Order: sequence, then structure tokens, then C-alpha cells
Amino acid sequence: MAWITENRRTAVVEKGSSPYLTEDMKAELRDIYFPRYPTKRAVLLPALHLVQHKYNWLPTAALEEIAVFLEVSPAEVMDTVTFYDEYWLKPKGKYLIGVCRSLACEICQADKITDHLKTKLGVDVGDTSADGQFTLIEMECIGSCGTAPAALVNEVLHEDLTVEKFDALINKLPTDPHDYKDPSITWDENGHGGHHGT
Repeated sequence: MAWITENRRTAVVEKGSSPYLTEDMKAELRDIYFPRYPTKRAVLLPALHLVQHKYNWLPTAALEEIAVFLEVSPAEVMDTVTFYDEYWLKPKGKYLIGVCRSLACEICQADKITDHLKTKLGVDVGDTSADGQFTLIEMECIGSCGTAPAALVNEVLHEDLTVEKFDALINKLPTDPHDYKDPSITWDENGHGGHHGT
């Protein structure tokens, strides 16, 4: 397999009109996360999560701001982001649909769901729909082999899926993805949840 290279030496980082890492975010990292970790550097993953949850991806300028704030090199931040599949360096849809392609899901014909979604959303795996609503990816095992085929929609697990169930699910998604919660969890007014029956 050939290496894919990118020329980052001459790349120009576009800056926004205001910082991505806001003063409120910095305060949250300082007040909540710094006391939990031995060094600022150790707060890198929580900082990346915080920014990505706000903007739904990680612009390069945000990575530089995080590096400055945590007193690490931009290269270290980039290395971390590119190591983990969870982080996005390009905009993604409001809803990230991850269809499991593990052996159990493959045997249970998860490929039919993926093929249907590709047609329905007008995308290929790894692409975002033209309206910016959906990004379709395939995932390795998501730990739901007994209820295959399974998929994640944002961070919510859906099991025993069929094409019809997925169509019904997509039709019921709220306009604002922040309003989309796991239906098996009861949520209090602060956004904290517990599973039904607990």
C-alpha cells in the first residue's frame, strides 16, 4: 500500500473571526479538567472533545488554539487527532450514521442497510449528504453482535435493524441533533440520564 502524503509545510491555516476555543471552554478545561489530570498535556483529549462537540469537527485553527492553551506543539495535537477515528478534520453532517460491518453484522446483511442508505442519502461511505444532514461511515465492531445488524446514529445505538426500521428512524430525527437522545434513557432537566428500570 502506498503512503498518502500531504504537504502541510506550505498549508495556510484559515483563522476565524473569533477563536474556536472560547473563554468559556478554557474556563471549563481549567476548572473541571486541569484538577483531574497531572499535566495540561493530559487534557488534550477532553479539549478536542469539547471543541468537536461544539462545532461538529476540528478546524485546523482550533487545533492550533488548543496547542497554545495546553502548551504543547501543534504537531502533537495533529498526531493525536489523526490517530483516533473519532475526530474529524473536515465538516461532517449533523447526524453521523455508523453502520457496523463486523462479522456478525455482515452475516446479518448490514451491507443491505449500507447500500440502502447510500442510495437514500445520495452519498458513498465517508461522504456527507448535499444538505449537510448526514455523514455515512462504516464501523468495526460496536459491541452489539447479539442484536446484529447494528448502527450508531451520533452516539445512540440501534439494534436488530432493517431497511424499514432505518427509514422510520431517519424520518423521526429532530432538526437539532442536540435534541436527539437515546430513547432507552430517561433524561433530567440537566441532561443527565439513567436507563429505564434503574
